[in-house]
Amino acid sequence: MSSGIEYYEDRFQRVYLEHFEPLLAYALRRVAHPEDAADVVAETFLVAWRRRHDIPADGEARLWLYGVARRVLANHHRGGVRRQRLGERLREQIAVVVAADPGSEVPERLAVRAALAGLGELDREVLMLTVWEGLQPREVAAVLGVGPAVVRTRLSRARARLRELVGDDLGPPGHVLDVLTAATRKEQR
Repeated sequence: MSSGIEYYEDRFQRVYLEHFEPLLAYALRRVAHPEDAADVVAETFLVAWRRRHDIPADGEARLWLYGVARRVLANHHRGGVRRQRLGERLREQIAVVVAADPGSEVPERLAVRAALAGLGELDREVLMLTVWEGLQPREVAAVLGVGPAVVRTRLSRARARLRELVGDDLGPPGHVLDVLTAATRKEQR
């Protein structure tokens, strides 16, 4: 039995060594970036490894690999189109969000970032997960591996410490200062 396994492994190695460079050249001519060609070849040989029992006799192995690479390339191109469309949608959404002059918020952002840096790592993470990510204390507890009571205590202390560090002279609260003023959702019991 082991000789059959060794036969297919040896055969795969021969096919790989013989056809790697031509397959890479094939992929390079069909993609925009060399790293994409490397991904296509790697995926092609992964399929070949998984289906090493199906690789035809040596004379036909190259054609079989080109067929596999062609399908991998098709998937790669479809994925690229999907990524491009997603990127366009995200750019549109970001353009709407960034329409206001972000420069007007810089002093407040810097003050909040500096104050956050003054908190301990766990307190800062509790605060950011709760306010900015919108997680409930039990969810924050699960993320951090602590109990919900610990999260509630740390959150209270972190908010108080942040208020001390930032002070009250930054102007009206907005989304930049939400970390100080936002009410958290009640934990569902």
